[in-house]
Amino acid sequence: MLTPSRTDLQASNVVLGLMRISSLDDEQIRELVGTARDEGINFFDHADIYGGEHGCERRFGDAISFSPADREQVIIQSKVGIRPGYFDFSAEHITGSVAESLEALRTDYLDVLLLHRPDTLVEPDEVAAAFDQLHSEGKVRHFGVSNHTPGQIELLKRSLNVPLIFNQVQLSITHAPLFASGIAANMAGLDQSVVRDNGLLDHARLNDITLQAWSPFQKGFFDGVFLDDRENYAELNDALDELAAKYGVTPTGIAVAWITRHPADIQVVLGTTKPSRVKESAAGSEVPLTREEWYRLFTAAGYIVP
Repeated sequence: MLTPSRTDLQASNVVLGLMRISSLDDEQIRELVGTARDEGINFFDHADIYGGEHGCERRFGDAISFSPADREQVIIQSKVGIRPGYFDFSAEHITGSVAESLEALRTDYLDVLLLHRPDTLVEPDEVAAAFDQLHSEGKVRHFGVSNHTPGQIELLKRSLNVPLIFNQVQLSITHAPLFASGIAANMAGLDQSVVRDNGLLDHARLNDITLQAWSPFQKGFFDGVFLDDRENYAELNDALDELAAKYGVTPTGIAVAWITRHPADIQVVLGTTKPSRVKESAAGSEVPLTREEWYRLFTAAGYIVP
């Protein structure tokens, strides 16, 4: 369990993302969520756009009924800000969408609300007003962002009266500029050394922001998974298989362990609808990879260690 700074949350290091549950029936959703809870996962991630307008939130609310005691044991997170063709951090949209999320999820409050994608037209004072209202009304307990750079976070912080606790960003062994640019810093002519996030990892650690890794098995931006892709990642899959055998987990578990091993205490956000993948991920999340093993996977994915 993790305790994100400036919160009273006891959070699992694996998060169950619910973006693909719109086509599942109630029993399948209950099995997926029940498996997660049985495996110690207490953190559930939504967004207002998943499954159409509040579609996945509504399916979750229809299928899952928490008693008051159970509700206190889980963390429900949702995201706001993406609209068809544009981003919208207006106070009206933030507060209105949260009200609709609460109705769809059949809960009185969100434990966490994230701003989903940076809105370049953002008015930080307007975001602050929305957050203050939601917090004072008891509708949202904690706040964060998703896919934001350090500068974008600092701009918001100048106006906010509540801390930003989380930043959800894309990260996997094969999509790791978050780590890779720092490892190859200042090496001219090397693509790996290009800083694409303005030092997001170090900023998060310096400011006690918990990172959440989405698409932890994706090759790139929704390019398919690297697991079992021996045509493009033979060396990586060989290493995953070897370490899986050593630690008594699956290659999926090792892919999760590669992220959770980092001292930044990064959460892994799953996007699966398969209970078996949930079990494999949870089993790997506490595997104590050595430094040598971590860097072996890093280089097997195609990165260099100068």
